[in-house]
Amino acid sequence: MKRFGQMITLKPEGALEYIRHHAAVWPGVLAKIKECNISNYSIFCRDNTLFAYFEYHGNDFEEDMQRMAAHEETQRWWNVVKPLMQPIKTVTSEEFWADMEEIFHLD
Repeated sequence: MKRFGQMITLKPEGALEYIRHHAAVWPGVLAKIKECNISNYSIFCRDNTLFAYFEYHGNDFEEDMQRMAAHEETQRWWNVVKPLMQPIKTVTSEEFWADMEEIFHLD
């Protein structure tokens, strides 16, 4: 299992809409997240900064993320929520959400 922490910001004009959408995430999107070996997924918000945490339990993260990205309902979901966000300034060219380095963990 690998733990992931990621961050991104919300556009001020899109923050309430993003939060509203996440109060009722589409069931097909939730099912695909689980099918792609992601569990214990949380998104936290403060001052329009989002922090996401999830655990990956599969064997090929890139392949699972490609399967998720190919899922039609997930693509529609992303088309709704992605315009409400903006990457932080230090993202790489391959990132939208910025991956964070885990520096401490206690079970």
